[in-house]
Amino acid sequence: MNIDNSTVDPKLLEILVCPLTKGPLQYDHQSQELISEQAGLAYPIRDGIPIMLVDEARQLGGDGATSDADPSQHE
Repeated sequence: MNIDNSTVDPKLLEILVCPLTKGPLQYDHQSQELISEQAGLAYPIRDGIPIMLVDEARQLGGDGATSDADPSQHE
């Protein structure tokens, strides 16, 4: 049996929403992330499992570029 852990079940992707905004997510296959444009966050997918924790999300830059800023630190 071959299991491809780099993909997420499409049915799961249909029901997942951003935990912060409750808005839709876009699946980025190349970076293995779920993108919330409303929140400006990218949630990682590890071993085929979406990590839907704001503290684990990567903050996206305003121009679509990525940032290493920690989304849990709001100054």
